[in-house]
This record gives sequence, C-alpha cells and structure tokens, in this order.
Amino acid sequence: MKLISRYTMMLLTFVVLLTTAVPVALASGSTDNSSSKKLVLGTSADFAPYEFHKVINGKDEIVGFDIEIAKEIAKDLGAELVIEDMGFDGLLPALQSGRVDLVVSGMTPTDDRKKSIDFSDTYYKSKQVIMVRNVDKDKYPTMAELENAKIGVQKGSIQETIGQKIPGAKLTALDKISDIVLQLQTKRIDAAIVEDTVAAGYLDDIIGLAAAVPDEEQAEAAIGIRKGNTELLAAVNGTLERLKSEDKINQMVTDASLLMADKANKSQNIFQVFWEYKSFYATGVGYTLLLSALGVIFGVIIGLIICLFRLHDVAILRWIGTAYVEVIRGTPMLVQLMIIYYGFSLSFGINFTALQAGIITLSINSGAYLAEIFRAGIQGVDRGQLEAARSLGMGRGAAMRYIILPQAFKAVLPAIGNEFITIIKESSIISVIGMVDIMYQASVVKNITYQGLSPFLIAAAIYFVMTFILSKLLGRLERKLSASDRR
Repeated sequence: MKLISRYTMMLLTFVVLLTTAVPVALASGSTDNSSSKKLVLGTSADFAPYEFHKVINGKDEIVGFDIEIAKEIAKDLGAELVIEDMGFDGLLPALQSGRVDLVVSGMTPTDDRKKSIDFSDTYYKSKQVIMVRNVDKDKYPTMAELENAKIGVQKGSIQETIGQKIPGAKLTALDKISDIVLQLQTKRIDAAIVEDTVAAGYLDDIIGLAAAVPDEEQAEAAIGIRKGNTELLAAVNGTLERLKSEDKINQMVTDASLLMADKANKSQNIFQVFWEYKSFYATGVGYTLLLSALGVIFGVIIGLIICLFRLHDVAILRWIGTAYVEVIRGTPMLVQLMIIYYGFSLSFGINFTALQAGIITLSINSGAYLAEIFRAGIQGVDRGQLEAARSLGMGRGAAMRYIILPQAFKAVLPAIGNEFITIIKESSIISVIGMVDIMYQASVVKNITYQGLSPFLIAAAIYFVMTFILSKLLGRLERKLSASDRR
C-alpha cells in the first residue's frame, strides 16, 4: 500500500506541474498581469478583408473591419481586446467552452448555428461567388456546369452548405481560405466558393471569377455570443447600432479593402521571404523548442512511472500501466489534443491555455511510447543483477535506482533521442489550436505573402536543422556514455 500511495502522489505531483507550472502569460503572448477587464475575441484571421494578418511597422498584426468592430465593442465595454486566432471550425467549440467571449469572423447566423450559440444583429451582407483559374473562366457559365466538379470550401462555413447542394460535387473542405486558393492554383480542385469581398484579395493573373454565381441570397454576417449571455449580447447590439447610425462600418470595410489590396510582393524568392519574416520563424522556433523540451521532460517522468507500473507485482498497477499505454498509443494525438483543449473545458470547466494543452498532450503521448522503451531497456538487463543486489541487502527500489536503471538508460538512449526528434516534428499539430509554433508562423507568412510554397519550405528547412543538430548532440552523448564500456 505504501508503494501504491507513493506512485499515486508522484502522478498527482506531475499533473499539478503540468497544469500550473507553465505561466499563462507564455501561452497568450502577454506579460500583463493587471486585473483589467478583458474581452477575448475568437477569429480565423485568413478572411480578408474581414480579418487577416498584416505586417505593420515591422510587426505582425491581425487587422480587418471585423477587428475594428471588435475594438469598438471593447471600447464601449471599457475592456481590453484580446484576439485569439484559430481555425474557423474551432470557433464554435471555443465560444461554447468559454475560451472566447465572442466570435467575430464573418460568420453567417444559420439556423443550425443558432441552436448552439446566440447571434447579434447583422452588421454586413455579402454575396457568394465562384473562383476559378483564369483559363477556366468560360468553362462555368452557370451553376449547372459545376455538377460533379471538384470544389473547395471553408470547413464549417455557409459555402460548405452551398457546395453540398450541388449535385455530384466533390467537396474539399479546409480551415483556411488561403489553403483553398492554393488547391485551386495547383489544380487539385476545379473551383472554390467564397464571398465576393474575400475573393477580391486573391484575384490575379492565375485566379479569376466564373460567370456562375450561387442562387443563394446575400450572406449575412453577425457576431456569435455564448448562449444565455444576454448582457454581452445587448452591449454588442448597442455598439453595432451606434456604428450603423454613424455609417462607420462601411468606412471600416473600405479601409480594410484598401489595406488588403496592399499585398506583399509575390516576386520575392525564398531567401527574401525568409529574411523579411525571420522574426516570425524565430518566435516559432522558440515555442517549438519549449513545447518539445517540456514534452520530453514530463514524458520521461510519466514514461518511467508507467513502466514501473507495468513491471510491478501488484496486479492493479500492472493493469493501470497497460491500459494507459494501450489507450494513448491507440488514439491519434490530434484527438487527444482536442479532448484536453476543448473537452476538459466543456465537461469540467478546466480551461488550459494553448501552451499548457500542447505540453500536456505531448507529455502523455510521449510517456506511453517512452514507457515501452524503458520497459525494453529494463528487461534487457540481466535479471541476475537484480537478484544479486537483493541478496546483498539492497531493497528493490534501491536496486532499480542504482543498478538496473543506469544500465537500462544507457541502452535505450538512442530510442529516447529518436522520441525527442519525433516530438519536435509532431509538435506542429499544436498549431491547430493557435499555438504560435513554426507551422503556425509558416501559415501566417503564407497568408501575408500569398505564396503557397516558400513559407513551408523554410519551415521544413528549420525542422531539419533542429533535428539534425539534436541527433548529432545525442550521438556525442551516446559515445561519451559508452566510453566506460571500452578498455
């Protein structure tokens, strides 16, 4: 029973460390510890001119007329506006879980969405258009020609609903509009359904508009608010009414469209892109290394404990260890991330930051694989050494600590190093919840520059350099540890 209690306390300690040791400021990118009122905005900043990334005075900012409207709402509430950028299909879960206070992202108030959240009054109307490659402009004179075509739409959007009504259409639903445009440019889809104001930012020598136009009425945009939050809903509607009476929204749309039209230079080569946006990638490297390092540290601790559980004589501990390994290895890391980030908030009211959720996910996932690595290393040590240590009066714990584990660690060091390298690459998954790692920053650069390939080639090169250096350092450590085996 003492052993069970000791292991239980160790696990509880590590859970506390995982959930509280990482400062919330790191996750939010803010060091402001003041108690001032904050209004957290959820948006998907790839929807120009509604919201999009733009480099202003050398600094990446999220701009657009949605953002200007949100700033007016925050000002009327006397609150500080905090912007959370995430995938469009993650906005509703974030709002329902209380992660954000409102959603301003050109969202159409459909009947299905109204079942989950409340909507403000309409603040903007737009129509839907069909984007195609310029060479295919005459290929789609009406919507009838789009039957059985490959069509790109934004996941969870009104455009996806429109696409589902086209007979035989093969839909490609993605989070980001820029990814849909890239699919169109690379001939993976035949057409894309987008709003006219958004399409304006992508029209060029390659991309144009087809004659075909969806029959749908003008799409309305409204602000999403959590069910039952009548006080905030009334405040938002009050601000919207004021902005409409002052005719400020139309001016905001005009200003955002002009800002959108000032695109980055598409003729930049990959080296120019890297040099101009090196600060973006530097920030991403910092967060990627932080995620990976803490994920491995906690993963080693968790893996060692689970390994000892699996090797213990007590049946319940062996069952816990086996169940942990099988469940974690049998489910995708992305699913685990969604459960920790959204599920815990919806079910238990525990709101982990993006950084905390990323570290916890990487730790528990890595722990399962490291547990098996450690188990193989321990079982690879001659059992006679443990028996000899026990015969000399050493307890089981002391024998494991001083005799077995050092030898096992040396034997499995290459596998541990490989797991570290794997975590560095798999940490890119965390970008889906808005963690500003290398992949997130590459997407931001892609949206700013309108280049589909260069930002990701740069990201690939950075990942390679990081993993190559790490593999060399681990190789040196392995040779140093094995030096004692030579005569």
